[in-house]
Amino acid sequence: MTDFADYGRPRKVDGGLRARSARGAIGRSWWSRRFLEVLESFALGTRLTRGRSYARAGQVLRLDIAPGLVSAAVQGSRAQPYQVSIKLTPFPAALWARVEEELAGQAFFSARLLAGDLPDELEELFVAAGAPLFPADVDELTQRCNCPDFAVPCKHLAATFYLLAEAFDADPFELLHWRGRARAELLDRLRARRAEVTGAALLPEPGAGASTAPSLPDDGGSDPPVSPAGAARALAGLSVTPLAEAVDRYWLPPVPLPDRPPRLVTGPDLLLRQLGPPAPAIGGPGLLERLRRAYRAFGPADR
Repeated sequence: MTDFADYGRPRKVDGGLRARSARGAIGRSWWSRRFLEVLESFALGTRLTRGRSYARAGQVLRLDIAPGLVSAAVQGSRAQPYQVSIKLTPFPAALWARVEEELAGQAFFSARLLAGDLPDELEELFVAAGAPLFPADVDELTQRCNCPDFAVPCKHLAATFYLLAEAFDADPFELLHWRGRARAELLDRLRARRAEVTGAALLPEPGAGASTAPSLPDDGGSDPPVSPAGAARALAGLSVTPLAEAVDRYWLPPVPLPDRPPRLVTGPDLLLRQLGPPAPAIGGPGLLERLRRAYRAFGPADR
C-alpha cells in the first residue's frame, strides 16, 4: 500500500489561519494543553507533530466549530483544499441541565465563568456530573479527510487539531460549544440559575454589540485576562458572607480538591507507539517488539 506521509509539497496560500506559536509547544491555557495531552495519549503524537508545520504555515484556510462538529478546509499539495471534519458527540440537554445546576450552586465557578474564564477545577466538576469534557478514547472522535493519505490522523487533520487547540486558547467557551452549549446560552442559563439560588435579580447584559470574549495576552502569558467589568458583573449577583461568619473556613478551597492531580491512564508502551519502529541498524521492528514486552512486564510493578 502506498504511503502518502510525504505526498508532495503543500501549495503556498495567502490569508490562511496561521498558528500563533512559531516554535515549541502549541497551547498556552490549561484547556488547550489538556486537549493536546489527551490526543497524545491516544498515540497520535507523531502524526500530530507532522501537522504542526501545516498549522504554522497557514495551510488551514477555514475552521468552524459547531455543537458536535469541527470542520475545516486545509490546503495540501493538490489544487483543491482538503475537507476535514472532526465529530464528538455533544452532551444531551438533560446532562447540560445537571451541569448547569452544579455550576450555579457554587459561587466560585459562577464568578469565573461569568467573568469569561474556565477554572482548572471545571474538568473535575464535569467528570463528577457524568460529562467528561475531553474524550476518553480515540473512538469517541470521528475523523474524516478526503485526502489520499490512509493514515488517521493525516497531516490535514493534525493541523486542524492544533488550530482547534489555539481556538480554545482564544475563547475557552469554544470547547463547551463543541460539547453542545454556546457561550451566550450557557451564561444566560447560569445567570438565571444563580438568581434562583441567591434570590438576586438577573445581571444586566453588556451593551449592545459589546463582546464579553476574553482576548489572548500579547506578553506570552498562559491565561486569558479577565476584565474588571466582567469580574464586577460576575460578582454582582453572588451572595456575600460576612468575614466574621466565615473566618473558620477562610483558607479552605472553594470546592473539594481531589486526593491527587488527575492523570491519564495509559498503557506502559505508549512511548513506543508514539515513536514508531527504530532504524534497522539498531534492531528495527524486532527490537521494538522486545522493548514492548519489557515495558509491559515492568510497567505494573512501577505503579
